[in-house]
Amino acid sequence: MRADTKNNKAYFIGGGIASLAGAVYLIKDGGFQGKNITILEANSAIGGSLDAKRNYSGKAYIMTGHRILAKNAFECTYALLSRVPSLENKNLSVKDQIDNYNLRIKTFAKARLVENGQIINSHTLGLCWRDRWNLSKVLMRREATLDNLRIDEYFDATFFETNFWSEFSTVFAFQPWHSLAEFRRYIFRSFHALPFYDTMECIQNTPYNQHDSLVLPIMKWLEGQGVNFKKETIVTGLAMEIAKKEKAVKKILFTKNKKKRGILIGEEDIVFATLGSMTTNASFGSMHAAPKLKKRRNCAAWNFWEKISILDPDFGRPKVFDNHAKKSKWESFTVTFRNKTFFALMKKLTGNIEGTGGGTTFHASNWGMSITIPHQPHFRGQSKGVDVCWGYSLRPDKKGNFVKKEMYECTGEEILIELIGHLGFEKQKDKIIGSATCIPCVMPYITSQFSPRSKKDRPRVVPTGAKNFAFLGQFCEIPDDIVFTVEYSIRSAQIAVYSLLGLDKKIDPILKGYRHPGNIFRAIKTILR
Repeated sequence: MRADTKNNKAYFIGGGIASLAGAVYLIKDGGFQGKNITILEANSAIGGSLDAKRNYSGKAYIMTGHRILAKNAFECTYALLSRVPSLENKNLSVKDQIDNYNLRIKTFAKARLVENGQIINSHTLGLCWRDRWNLSKVLMRREATLDNLRIDEYFDATFFETNFWSEFSTVFAFQPWHSLAEFRRYIFRSFHALPFYDTMECIQNTPYNQHDSLVLPIMKWLEGQGVNFKKETIVTGLAMEIAKKEKAVKKILFTKNKKKRGILIGEEDIVFATLGSMTTNASFGSMHAAPKLKKRRNCAAWNFWEKISILDPDFGRPKVFDNHAKKSKWESFTVTFRNKTFFALMKKLTGNIEGTGGGTTFHASNWGMSITIPHQPHFRGQSKGVDVCWGYSLRPDKKGNFVKKEMYECTGEEILIELIGHLGFEKQKDKIIGSATCIPCVMPYITSQFSPRSKKDRPRVVPTGAKNFAFLGQFCEIPDDIVFTVEYSIRSAQIAVYSLLGLDKKIDPILKGYRHPGNIFRAIKTILR
């Protein structure tokens, strides 16, 4: 362990959940003083892609995404949250609060798939023997043999028409052209959950959206410890000393108020950098305007990674992930309702009360649309008489079933019309739309982390020879774990802190449910049904 860490300084580039988690580990396990930790964030808010908030007009709520948790699979996340006090009760941890909530509001989807306003059987996965054989083969292959392969290069076209693919892809946001290696990891990592794809009963949710339930309590605790948050600070690069056996950061380069500045890194100081961003170029629309797809990428996180990747091949290849917007984009939408009509109709159709349905996918949707009805209130301080739900579409470049336009071209009102059509709520259409505000959001890089890749495209959390720096987030390499999860970001922070400080502490283990005989039996039984 580094000597006298109380006087050492640490700098985090990026204000997402990985940096917040890393700061907690530094204080709790590394002996750092909060006042010696600085988080540099390019935007005006902390939280990264966990960005739920009331929109600027104050009349609606927005969030780019909705995340789920899995208690038996998110080991790092729950261990971290057990160390952070709840905002409501200092005698409870954030983990306690989440556990208590999920004892009351249990997920069990009764309407996982809906078509033409009717629930369809989602229990049968619809796999043929060729699909089962191909699935078995990909699990038996070594990941090293899957470099740069796509899912649709391994499975027949009929595989992507099955209930299995509808349920799997809409929970995890996979496309047929995504990485086969990442798909394989997801099957292994969620192996214990395979029998529950139709009910989603193995997942857990947070009491509020993930910004309010996760980011806010961690941030408040860190502020109480004296951690420095420097917002609207754009890190542009690192001055580094790179030798054959050792690499070290000497200076952080950044701009603040359009002025170029720098932070000299002392001999015992350490630097943590989050690479890339899923929500880069996110563009919001309104009830009467479609979001504008931003074709030119301009993001501090990607620009930073591209600049430092030139310094050393061990720092990864960002172009593999940020150069395919057509294949990594989809569109989400947040709907704010000011009467109970829509929620009452959803309860009647699905049989689920709010917060228990997990998610409903419209099986025949050209857009590949899904919606989730969270427990209310979903935001801290949410206005009384207001309900909020969230949805997204995997194929927004297709013409809708009811609105004959690409989703990208649609206003919030038109997206609501398409949603109402799939649910069969046309008789109440005017009443629903008249009291709702739907805010669409296009995200060109939201699934960029699923891009087909090879082993060296993502850098290790602590690159070979790194003396005083590490990488965090969704675009560094953690063997066996799965990206597009809060867990991945938090695990990267734990690995980074424990490794750089030389702490004699074990990283929280990755669940290997595929080794459990009971899980194997249940998975085989599920695949055969």
